[in-house]
Amino acid sequence: MKSTVADYRTRVLCLRIVPTAGSPIYLTDHPRDLVMSGHTYLSTAGYEFTGYAATAGFSPASIDIEGIAGASGVTRAAVGSGLFDGARCYVFATSWAAPVEDEEPITAGIFGKSTLLDDRFQIGGVSLVDVLNQSVGQTYGAQCPKVFGGTEYAGCGVSLAANTVTGTLSSVTSASVFTDSARSEPADTFGAGTIQFISGPNAGLKALEIKSFAAGVITTFEPFYYLPVVGNSYSMVRGCRKRLSDCQAYSNVLNFGGFPYIPTGSTYSQVGQGGA
Repeated sequence: MKSTVADYRTRVLCLRIVPTAGSPIYLTDHPRDLVMSGHTYLSTAGYEFTGYAATAGFSPASIDIEGIAGASGVTRAAVGSGLFDGARCYVFATSWAAPVEDEEPITAGIFGKSTLLDDRFQIGGVSLVDVLNQSVGQTYGAQCPKVFGGTEYAGCGVSLAANTVTGTLSSVTSASVFTDSARSEPADTFGAGTIQFISGPNAGLKALEIKSFAAGVITTFEPFYYLPVVGNSYSMVRGCRKRLSDCQAYSNVLNFGGFPYIPTGSTYSQVGQGGA
């Protein structure tokens, strides 16, 4: 049973979206904007809650939202670049007469893949209880399973700040290949790292993984939503290929989580041959 419920006579729904990067987005289905906890929940008509379903069991609730790109603070560039993929969302009810953030929690969830359909967007997700349906446990392999720069218990521990550089583009080949001629680091220094623009048309969009780096030429796996422009500033983080040699390069072998010396399945499954 809920500890607090919103007044049914003035009840409205509110949605808070916390993307993987960038600022949260606040929405409400009330005809006017609502201010609570220092946040303004926008009453934009360009979106709607298109579905919410939940059961009394442990199956996850489904959450769906769709709207017109750009009309509710959810821009076409942000959706197209995947900024809302994996975003956290919080739905709650409150009273428009005296709004209180998270007064009557409805659900908390994680968005899945966001989709653009012409100038409309669709985002679907599931509630956080879906974690109960996930398989857990360690998988042993040669590569390190830890998140580079993770500060959780027994995490990687490498300082991301000490391995982050900034610069500006000197030439652009395509939306996924560009050059900073001032970069003098050895080849593959930033391979498997990330790059994010801090100026220009892609500023504020999510960081993309770097496929290769050599002689100042940066190639990403995915193209940026907008074509970068010469002079755009960027922030780039060194990468880790998850090999033991990478940990040695970072002087971080004690935190290496891989098992490069475990025999492969074809080795340990062989049947021994007895001697005569």
